[in-house]
Amino acid sequence: MLTLEQLKRAVHKKGITKTDIALLCLAGAGGKGVAAAQVKKTALSAGVKGAKNIYYSQHLTSAEDKCCKTPDGWELLEEGRKYVASIAAIELSVSPAATQAQSLRALIPTLKTEDAKVFVLEAIVCAEQSLVRAAVVLSWVGAMSLLYDHVVTKYLAAFNTLAASDPKWKPAKNADDLGAMNERTFLDTIHKMSIIGKNVKQQLITGLELRNGCGHPNSLKVGPNMVASHLEMLVKNIYSQF
Repeated sequence: MLTLEQLKRAVHKKGITKTDIALLCLAGAGGKGVAAAQVKKTALSAGVKGAKNIYYSQHLTSAEDKCCKTPDGWELLEEGRKYVASIAAIELSVSPAATQAQSLRALIPTLKTEDAKVFVLEAIVCAEQSLVRAAVVLSWVGAMSLLYDHVVTKYLAAFNTLAASDPKWKPAKNADDLGAMNERTFLDTIHKMSIIGKNVKQQLITGLELRNGCGHPNSLKVGPNMVASHLEMLVKNIYSQF
């Protein structure tokens, strides 16, 4: 969740408690399936004063609303991710993509499916760590997941009727079946059904082209501003609407 450079700046702020340090270092070590020894190693790498003498497990245990210990190791809960993002806000806001990721994080509790939440969380982490191509791809997959579920829940029969103009189309029964359709064709179809408007479809097609460019080996150069624009478009038109 935090790069080493971001972590260094965050843990050396005035007023940071040892529990905050433990949570920040847990985030710096990946935030999931992390042993206490790895949290300590991360603290040492970040130059935390007295890192060798901090009882990390004790401090993480005291923050039971923000993290938990699983058989695989310590893991940040959603509340913990929000807390880490709040105390490292300046460090994370250096990138415009990371700034947009925060608005996406705020929508997680409203998302209707667990699949979408998983993709969004991974997209946020990628944006915060400047993994720009991955952030584009994962945020797109999460958005499509929401659209698929919306169609399945409310419009599946009508969608199949309209898609039947293609003799190769087999009537969809679930979201996985919808995923078999070319995404551009899917966007055209839900536009014809007035699920999305013309301008939204045009923006999504642009997003699809960027996703394709990021998901395949090529010479496309992608920067944080491009990712920020992509995330903002998906937040305003998909994640906050469906």
